[in-house]
Amino acid sequence: MHERMSGYVERGEVPGIVTLLSRNGHTHVDAVGALALGDATPMGRDSIFRISSVTKPITAIATMILVEECKLRLDEPVDRLLPELANRRVLSRPDAELDDTVPSKRAITVRDLLTFRMGFGIMMLPPDATPIQRAASALELGQGPPNPQHFPAPHEWMRRFGTLPLIHQPGEGWMYNSGADVLGVLIARASGQSFPDFLHERLFEPLGMTDTAFFVPREKQARFATCYSTDFRTHALTRFDGPADGPWSTPPAFASGAAGLVSTVDDLLAVGLLMLGHSASPNRILSRTSIGLMTSDHLPAAQRPSWGTQGEYFDSHGFGFGMSVVTRATDYSGSVGTFGWDGGYGTTWYCDPRHGMVSILMTQAMWTSPSPPDVSLDFRTSAYQALDD
Repeated sequence: MHERMSGYVERGEVPGIVTLLSRNGHTHVDAVGALALGDATPMGRDSIFRISSVTKPITAIATMILVEECKLRLDEPVDRLLPELANRRVLSRPDAELDDTVPSKRAITVRDLLTFRMGFGIMMLPPDATPIQRAASALELGQGPPNPQHFPAPHEWMRRFGTLPLIHQPGEGWMYNSGADVLGVLIARASGQSFPDFLHERLFEPLGMTDTAFFVPREKQARFATCYSTDFRTHALTRFDGPADGPWSTPPAFASGAAGLVSTVDDLLAVGLLMLGHSASPNRILSRTSIGLMTSDHLPAAQRPSWGTQGEYFDSHGFGFGMSVVTRATDYSGSVGTFGWDGGYGTTWYCDPRHGMVSILMTQAMWTSPSPPDVSLDFRTSAYQALDD
């Protein structure tokens, strides 16, 4: 694995990489490269990364904490706490004008939000290709790459969201991303705390996740990796944002439950051990029943979308609560039952219950498509090649 990952750094495909494998009480961490191009500061085990969509499983865990406390219920309509989502209208077809709608057949539930079947999300089309995409962009509802400084505050975000029709009937189709942002607002209202405060008190502090948050304070920015995108014409890495001048350098107005967190490999390991039932926390955070629900496939075959470059992702994966679940072993994605998710800013987090393994990859190079880049594929292959029993 070290040789493979070092090759990506040497070829200039990524500035730096941190990998972590943990199994049966043994943890191996390797860091190669640098925090930024042209910077001599080496990548380290404690380097901080934008984990983007790996935030989604964490938001789902926070939701289930409140479900276990009976402050939320899986099949309860969310209208009680999110009146902005009551009496929804639904587009007659995804590309219809905003006033071409029909009534929703039922209310949106907590389960709909957790499984991304609330009826609204990112459309896998060119930006602003349809009226609903243009409206969502104009309202700053987060339909593009994560950018925490371009969101209104939670109550205003929810008000704006409630002015739009849904794209699909609740429960009838999988659509990416938006459900997790709505969950962040729901968690705050159900708990009586801000979403960041709830996560810190109920999850991060008990698990010892000292570097996971929605921004990086000044005293930690020396460990915060610079983020890069790829120029599609030259294939060269282009600076996207830096540790001290980017959107994660100050607290955001809206803490995104879909893609807002930063973290380290050891903090994400703590989440993985929790989900595999090996948490070192002295307090029980989630029951085995909740973990089982989160990591089961809740997506009917008829609702599996085309996903990935060839649209083949859901041929071998289902979807649980905020994360995918392997349903058929076809490559090195993991054994059947492996769960986790990827972040489009260059991170990967998966747990394999069959092998008791947590695997984490952290880079600061953004993905160029919904399909994993080669560095992610080679990391997963190397992780399973390392198993010797």
